[in-house]
Amino acid sequence: MAAPPAMKEDGEYRNWAELPDGLTSSILSRLDTVDILENAQKVCTSWRRVCKNPAMFRKIDMRNSEDMGYSIEIIKIVMGISGDNLEIMCRHAVDRSQGGLVEINIRHIGSDSLLNYIADSSRNLRSLKVALIPTITIGGLTESLVKLPLLEELQVSYSTLWGDSLKKIGQSCPKLKTLLLHCFGIAGVCDDEDALAIAETMPGLRTLQLLSNGLTDAGLNAILDNCPDLENLDLSLCLNVFLVGDLEKRCSERMSVFIRPNDSTHE
Repeated sequence: MAAPPAMKEDGEYRNWAELPDGLTSSILSRLDTVDILENAQKVCTSWRRVCKNPAMFRKIDMRNSEDMGYSIEIIKIVMGISGDNLEIMCRHAVDRSQGGLVEINIRHIGSDSLLNYIADSSRNLRSLKVALIPTITIGGLTESLVKLPLLEELQVSYSTLWGDSLKKIGQSCPKLKTLLLHCFGIAGVCDDEDALAIAETMPGLRTLQLLSNGLTDAGLNAILDNCPDLENLDLSLCLNVFLVGDLEKRCSERMSVFIRPNDSTHE
């Protein structure tokens, strides 16, 4: 299939296939990983050459147009891709990175096996965004994360209480600077175990979002005492945090961004 022509500024046409590889790479890097593997690399020989460059897979985005408002199930139907095939595709993208993967978003697909494959193949990974869907467990995620000592950002959606797992992650990922935990179904439970694990093992945090977590004022104080670099704090729907005494002042004066438990809601 021939590549479509592109309009030049002077009104003349130029074939996309004739663009320098560097410019083509810059353009195609704006696509998500599924689009690159399912569409872009099939357009023409030059695009396929660019798409096989390991640099194209330093960042892998398997959300499948989530930002456009489509659910993953709709995308699977429209593109004719099953969940198993998406996981196979993700493994293929990891292989193409040749160990150079630094950032991956798999918030709507995956399994414990896939996470272990990513961790074993990508020890230089800096950022991981994932959701605890039925095929991904806290135990499986923890087993993978302890293999990633260079990790700087971790986002986990639909999590429950972590217990010792969060402590193991903090001990194994000493460079962690950004932690986002979106808890599920535990907003009314008072439990500072997560907060104390963060305070004990993640002193380098700069950004922390605990959505619907069970921490209390005591847990928040522990985090503030032990995470001196923390400057962005989101406690949305943390309904056991009341900010009594000087705690609210302490947060407001120290944080560049401070979102209180009742300031906003998240999807």
